Amino acid sequence: MNIPLNALRAFEASARHLSFTLAAQELNVTQAAVSQQVKNLEARLAMKLFRRLPRGLVLTDEGQALLPALSDAFGRLASVVQQFEGGRMREVLNLAVVGTFAVGWLMPRLAAFRQAHPFIDLRVFTHNNRVDLTAEGLDFAIRFGDGAWRGMGAALLMEADMAPLCAPRLAAALTTPADLLGCELLRSYRADEWTRWFAAAGLPDPLIHGPVFDSSLAMAQVAMQGMGVALLPVSMFECHMREGLLVQPFATTVSTGQYWLTWLKSRPHTHAMRDLHDWLLTQARVL
Repeated sequence: MNIPLNALRAFEASARHLSFTLAAQELNVTQAAVSQQVKNLEARLAMKLFRRLPRGLVLTDEGQALLPALSDAFGRLASVVQQFEGGRMREVLNLAVVGTFAVGWLMPRLAAFRQAHPFIDLRVFTHNNRVDLTAEGLDFAIRFGDGAWRGMGAALLMEADMAPLCAPRLAAALTTPADLLGCELLRSYRADEWTRWFAAAGLPDPLIHGPVFDSSLAMAQVAMQGMGVALLPVSMFECHMREGLLVQPFATTVSTGQYWLTWLKSRPHTHAMRDLHDWLLTQARVL
């Protein structure tokens, strides 16, 4: 059945507003034109889509069945058309980022990315390093680890040297690394991080009973409240240190992993994906 698009559009707008007049205003045509388009559609379908009442329109059962399909179709069409601007197609990229990196490094640079690549709509999702690109419909994920994830391509962004960070009042009582043995030590789900740091500081592995966090951001908040000492990636909390919220009492650092940009090896990169990949690596090298 060959049905004019204008007739379907006139019906969809009229059905949403339950008014030919309001539909005409939306479509920038006359009320008479909208009414005639709907009448033509009803004639082609051989059924009534509206009941015309003195106080307005009411959808018939047939009209109610048709409206959702048309609204969805026109919505999808509008979404696709909006991707074209200035002779170039806009692309949406879904990027998952471990929360610490998102807040400590990426967010302050998003405006620069937007300025450099205005045709990319970047959607950022935070995670705690457990992510499934396929199941979650992601293009990239920035993760913390050793870069070895099965089926994944990985590009090193930066090291993540870790050191004890704490509130200033706690730091004032710490003169040597051994003083940490009497502190509440906040830890992540990676059980060996404090072990590695104490080894680097020349101290035996302590027995730690502190709380465990799956988010470095949450752990940092607890540390800022003076409730313990957290082992954190220093570069991700430089802003907090400049503001005096966190202090690094000792220079000793340890690396337990790096930040990586990852993607599915089985998926070819689009133009937008290549742009984001190159921009992230360039920005990381500026450090």
